[in-house]
Formats: sequence, structure tokens, C-alpha cells
Amino acid sequence: MNIEELLKDKSKKPKEKTTILSEWLINEELAVDELLAFAENAKDPAKATCIEAIEYATINNANIGTEDVLAFVTHNLKAKAPRVKWESAKVIANIIFLFPNNIDEIIKNLLENTNHVGTVVRWSAATALGEILKLETKHNETLLPIIKDIIEKEEKNSIKKIYLKAVKLVLV
Repeated sequence: MNIEELLKDKSKKPKEKTTILSEWLINEELAVDELLAFAENAKDPAKATCIEAIEYATINNANIGTEDVLAFVTHNLKAKAPRVKWESAKVIANIIFLFPNNIDEIIKNLLENTNHVGTVVRWSAATALGEILKLETKHNETLLPIIKDIIEKEEKNSIKKIYLKAVKLVLV
């Protein structure tokens, strides 16, 4: 069975499809570049499932998150579909420590998502920005005041807590 056949299989539930794809990545039965190539031209629901599979796989093995993966999810932070945005941010949160340099565009795209109407999009952006803060790069000088402003404006306590946890770790 290939990616397209799996995603079209009506006998499998969406989470099962995601799990299978992530297991293929973890077990090296599927190359991440092959999944990216498929996802590049896929419709948003299939693309989001592919990104979610990468997110699950990178929890177990961050090294699955190559520079190509980072570029792909960075670009997809600007997608229209909320699920594509939030899955992309979750992948970034899992792998950003592997790529502490050249994160300007990532930060810019994540900051745009902090104003999104969708709670999950904002939550995922907060998670990724928190991981970037923890890297303690040169970006913290400008990022820290911006995040403090976001905390003031954010209505959801669950999202505020993500930022506050990261800020505390950095300021200690």
C-alpha cells in the first residue's frame, strides 16, 4: 500500500492513517522526502494528515525532521487551512532545537499565527515560539518583549501558560 492508497482507504479512520504513516517514517519504510513530495500537491486534509504523521514521528525521533521538513512546515505556517498551520507549528516545536540558526522566517510566520481566530492555531504557535525562546538565541532580545505583549492580549489561559512557562525558563 502506498500513501495515496492509504489516505483513500475508507475502512481506516483518520487517526489510524496518521499512525500508519508515522510508523512507516519511524521504521524507515517511507522516506520523509517521499511523504513531503506527496503532501506538496495534496489537498489540505491529506496534507494535514501527512504533516501530523511527521509530527508524531518527530516526537519519537526528532532526526526525521530534516532541513527539508523544516522548510516545508515553515512554508505551511502560512497555509489557509488551520489544521495545516497547527500541525506545521507542532512539527517545528519538535525539531527546532536541531536548527537554531536561520529561524527569522519561522518566527515571523509563527507570530502571524498568534493572532489567528483558531485557538489550536494560537496554541500551536505558542508551543513552537516557546521552544524557540528556550534555545536562547540572539532572537530572544526582540522575541521576549513581543511574547510579553502577546501574553497580555491572549484571552485563553491555556495559551498564556505555554508562553509563561517558556518565559520563566529563559529568565531564570
